[in-house]
Amino acid sequence: MRVRAAGTADSDAVYGILTNVGARTIVVHGTTYDAATLPALVAEHDGRIIGVLTYNLVDGELEVVSLHAVDQRRGAGTALLDAAAAVARQAGARRLWLITTNDNLDALRFYQRRGMRLVAVAPGAVDAAREIKRSIPRTGDYGIPLHDELELELLIS
Repeated sequence: MRVRAAGTADSDAVYGILTNVGARTIVVHGTTYDAATLPALVAEHDGRIIGVLTYNLVDGELEVVSLHAVDQRRGAGTALLDAAAAVARQAGARRLWLITTNDNLDALRFYQRRGMRLVAVAPGAVDAAREIKRSIPRTGDYGIPLHDELELELLIS
């Protein structure tokens, strides 16, 4: 597997992955992103893109806006997160951070096992985001009511 910065030749594949998982428009912490327009890293295997991470680098912080592996549990997510940390380090960023939701137990496990720490909870933030992006469901993974944003971070040294 190889991870690299996405180029213009990858636009269709990145767009396709983001669209297929419903992650093209992302509403978090009161901000709406078109993930297809953000800088991206791609993981590829045998010439096929198997994962995409989009990010926003601002004010010495790298926010992971989306992370999607086409085939889970094959290392693409870990490789993409490691590459994002390297981008943050190269840019002199002091932290890498992201938002997930209170129902996303698999993501919480994934990120915490890779050194990220839970640093904030925004009660009702998903309810507010649902006013902007009406397709956000009321019930999330594992039948858990979907209401809150959880912020995780990895300090970059």
